Amino acid sequence: QVQLAESGGGLVQAGGSLRLSCLASGSTMWINRMGWYRQAPGKQRELVAVIASGGSTNYAESVKGRFTISRDNAKNSVFLQMNSLKPEDTAVYYCNAVRRLLGKESDYWGQGTQVTVSS
Repeated sequence: QVQLAESGGGLVQAGGSLRLSCLASGSTMWINRMGWYRQAPGKQRELVAVIASGGSTNYAESVKGRFTISRDNAKNSVFLQMNSLKPEDTAVYYCNAVRRLLGKESDYWGQGTQVTVSS
């Protein structure tokens, strides 16, 4: 099993910045991909950014140029630097880890951290 603990959410004015952190613990040896998803009230959970163990990244179009995902493999951590925040970025942000073991992939989720951007 893998446990994920997020931190860094909060309330910020439009145009401001926040940095989210996620620490993975437990059976972290086979974690491949880590990332961030978000869910706004009344909407489905959506991908924000993901990063593979080798460092390749993928971003949602809505955050490209504003958000940067990074990871520290040695510390089993993933980060999301969010700049130029907009009210539409308001959501609960979830850390995700995908572990691949013996050909099988397993998804793990954190409990989420609230990000609120005021206009």
